[in-house]
Amino acid sequence: MYRREVLKGAAATWGMSCLNVMAQGAWPAKPVRIVVLFGVGGASDTLTRLLGEKLQAYFNQSFPVENKTGAGGNIGMLNVMNSPPDGYAIASATIGTLSINQFLYANAGYDPAKDFAYVSTIWENCNVVVVSAEHPAKNMKEFIAWAKDQPKGVTFSSSGVGTTPHLAGELFAKRTGIQGVHVPFRSSATIEVVGRTVDFAIDNVASYVPLIRAGKARALAVTAAERWPTLPQVPTMAEVGLPDFVITSWGAFVMPAGTPPAITAQLSKAVQEILSQPAMKERFMTIGAKAVHSTPQETAAFAAAERVKWKEIVRWSGAKLD
Repeated sequence: MYRREVLKGAAATWGMSCLNVMAQGAWPAKPVRIVVLFGVGGASDTLTRLLGEKLQAYFNQSFPVENKTGAGGNIGMLNVMNSPPDGYAIASATIGTLSINQFLYANAGYDPAKDFAYVSTIWENCNVVVVSAEHPAKNMKEFIAWAKDQPKGVTFSSSGVGTTPHLAGELFAKRTGIQGVHVPFRSSATIEVVGRTVDFAIDNVASYVPLIRAGKARALAVTAAERWPTLPQVPTMAEVGLPDFVITSWGAFVMPAGTPPAITAQLSKAVQEILSQPAMKERFMTIGAKAVHSTPQETAAFAAAERVKWKEIVRWSGAKLD
């Protein structure tokens, strides 16, 4: 009797293994939905849709994009987390949902380290420190000196509490010793910066490149490790005397935990081949981001390293979203 049960169990296990192998070999056998965590028309949405079109051609299968917004991206992440781990649900996740939100929200509803299978990074961009073109400070040194002379402190804008522009502004104030006052808006406050309603911003580079080129805003530094391709004349934070001030926003593909590694590896390889194409790199940069890719292991390690950095920044900034 015992031997018969063991053999039945072994047969069942073997059968499931065969089914898994068959499923992996046939993937994708049906449309693979990609969940974008933010609204239509934003950078994350635009870049994801562009990549989705290329994945459709690569696999000869549909990769429809769904926008599931809310709670700083947490709604969409939960949707994918609760999907079957069969390779047919992808979250176009971001730095916020994979490395920041768990420290902002009392309960984000998911653990980014345990509840997802990582695939690849997709894109990255940086922030730029900007002031109005009418501001008296012509460079970073002059701006810091000016800011320290303001008895009531200086204001900086962001697109909301807990965003990288907000946390970058808090970090900048701490590192330079200025008194920074955060003023959140619903989106990038380009008009307020240009009109000097707020004193400065450390915001998405893509939002400000047109204003900088038009002479309406002045760029003091970028937060990338190297000079940014669309603003080659603007120094990095390290070059203006603020080392270890590298802040990039980024996106990555993740799938539900338990998704077969053969599928995540196959998708990661496809992303790498697509985003290595010069034409795709150019199209991404036109939108304002670098096309980047990584292995599933590298992606998970990168997100984990980012969590270490942002946990500390969120802690002393006091930022909370409940």
